[in-house]
Amino acid sequence: MSWLTDNDPVPGDAKSCDAIEHVIIPRARDLGGFEVRRALPSAKRQMVGPFIFFDQMGPAQFLSGQGIDVRPHPHIGLATVTYLFDGEMMHRDSLGSALSIRPGEVNLMTAGRGIVHSERTAPELRTAGQRLFGIQSWMALPKSHEEDAPTFAHHAVADLPRFEGEGKRVRLIIGSLFGKTSPAAFPHDCFYAEAVLAPGAVLPLDPDYDERAVFIASGRIDIAGQSFDTGELLVFKPGDRISILAETNARLMLLGGEPMEGPRHIWWNFVSSSKERIAEAKNDWRQGHFASVPGDDTEFIPLPENN
Repeated sequence: MSWLTDNDPVPGDAKSCDAIEHVIIPRARDLGGFEVRRALPSAKRQMVGPFIFFDQMGPAQFLSGQGIDVRPHPHIGLATVTYLFDGEMMHRDSLGSALSIRPGEVNLMTAGRGIVHSERTAPELRTAGQRLFGIQSWMALPKSHEEDAPTFAHHAVADLPRFEGEGKRVRLIIGSLFGKTSPAAFPHDCFYAEAVLAPGAVLPLDPDYDERAVFIASGRIDIAGQSFDTGELLVFKPGDRISILAETNARLMLLGGEPMEGPRHIWWNFVSSSKERIAEAKNDWRQGHFASVPGDDTEFIPLPENN
């Protein structure tokens, strides 16, 4: 797919919202003053490409002394992707990784056969207070990679391909889109990008992948004459070329990919093609068989009671 300007012809655009398969409105949850909106999985759709979990974190304003404390917890069978619009978080994991993530950067943690991590507000930021706003997503690994060794990769702002012009700015986070490929590697054909649009800007989305979606992090957009607002996840049918018109300043997350080779089971922080593998992971966490997180090993999130 090429990068198009507003004046380029757009043959084959969807002329009605028949191109949209689902409109998912995430349910907001208040976690003690910190709002989370979960779009995936939902009753309407479990996955879009490899994306099986999609949370909008915030926006929230933490006062002095406040912050995020996600205690150490395990994952298997997935990759977590943290992407921030505002604020900063400290990531630590059982591989020994200890790194802050800031807006426009990418933390890609591939759990494979098992990893433990925590995400917290650093002490110096907790003292000053900060605004936090971003996206936490999980990508199910292909069956061939579910038991790979865990890895962690951080990509700086300058590492990620960026397209800008005609009132739109797109940063490619993972995969391939608009003829570019991100250095953040994932073993399945997919795409994940942030798009920031000025009012009146038009962003095309070709049917290069069978499964595509747009999450409206802020603002309002028009598709084929119908308006959609902040917080909605639009899942498109395959085969239609989509044109997204920004009615206001808008920030979007573009995501999708080829269908996975089969369904996935998801329970708590575990994803797998096998129910038996998830049962094994439950027992491993209960018995303390996962590795600990260096520098953050005095507490952890226990296995949920409904196990």
